[in-house]
Amino acid sequence: MHGFTDTWRTWELVLPALERRHDVLAPTLMGHAGGPPLPDGPLEEALADAVERAMDDAGFATAHVAGNSLGGYLALQLAARGRARSVVALAPGGGWAEDDDSYLETLAQFDTMHELVTRLAPRAEELVSRPEGRRRSAEMMAERWEHIPPELLAHLMRGVAGCTGMHEMNDHARRNGWPLDAERVTCPVRIVWGTADRILAWPRAAERYRALFPHADWVELDGVGHGPQLDVPLEAAELILGFTAP
Repeated sequence: MHGFTDTWRTWELVLPALERRHDVLAPTLMGHAGGPPLPDGPLEEALADAVERAMDDAGFATAHVAGNSLGGYLALQLAARGRARSVVALAPGGGWAEDDDSYLETLAQFDTMHELVTRLAPRAEELVSRPEGRRRSAEMMAERWEHIPPELLAHLMRGVAGCTGMHEMNDHARRNGWPLDAERVTCPVRIVWGTADRILAWPRAAERYRALFPHADWVELDGVGHGPQLDVPLEAAELILGFTAP
């Protein structure tokens, strides 16, 4: 599962390796570009409910679940619901310590980014046609950008602009945080974090999860950004496949 304002195509560079070993479901989350709309009522468990419905429709009672950022948090939620055989969470959202309000700065950053990218998205192809444009478009997710196809970068820009539920989900996070019944997570968990993460800074944005999951398999990626699946796709695929092997 992808992160906040992202789309399923964030996994495009790792999917060939994953699909050689597994049947893969890569949904676009509710409220995001190409995904189902947010419900009219309270959000609460709506995003996780929608992923469960997608799993049901695809015939997955349980699955090895991988997620990045918001998707990493949802992967842990699915584990608490008994739907995960294992979890690989890449920089999962919601990991700030209870007394750390720096998450408000991160949410404000998303508001600013969404406004900026919405203005730039109509020129996405033009912007990514130049090396500097590709670097700038990728910098919040990846320290290495040269291998990312320009067309994918342009798509991801349009995905940010097309995230229709961004403000509603941001406001929900400000009010409610990221609830998780960690005691119900009984499957194996691997948590991966890049030391160069520009969105969820390591280790500060991981303190809550380090306390909740001290026995998880923690992997620190030196010099890697927020989205390892884009930054170091081969290593990201190996980290997922190495944890899902029978």
